[in-house]
Amino acid sequence: MNEMNGYDIEDLHVGMEASFSKTITEADIILFAGASGDNNAIHINEEFAQTTPFKGRIAHGFLTASTISAAIANRLPGPGSIYMSQRMNFVGPVRPGDTVQAVVRITDVNTEKSRVLLETICSVEGRNVVEGEALIRTTSRARRATAARP
Repeated sequence: MNEMNGYDIEDLHVGMEASFSKTITEADIILFAGASGDNNAIHINEEFAQTTPFKGRIAHGFLTASTISAAIANRLPGPGSIYMSQRMNFVGPVRPGDTVQAVVRITDVNTEKSRVLLETICSVEGRNVVEGEALIRTTSRARRATAARP
């Protein structure tokens, strides 16, 4: 892996994993609401959020899940990888100030198609908050070599 290119498919194997952690701040929640247009009061209005089963504000599920994207793009497979699909189950709340740890683990490698299947989990203090699976297209040394031939 290098700065301009992540792992090539030829370097990947089942069981490899990487993680990315981020503390979700008040600013993250407000900026995400603005960028996404999701202004649900459960995320931005503490008075309203106190009346819900969560008894307080929670972060957007997709803000939380964006830490998975960071783990994939920056760590495994890394730069040059392309999201093809993501399945997610939101299984717990994330509150402002919580630190989310995203872990991605390779469960299948398809060398012919340059694709890997990843188990994706986000947790807060050891408690899963997002569980899922992602299909990622990776770079390939073989394809670069073929493309470079005159």
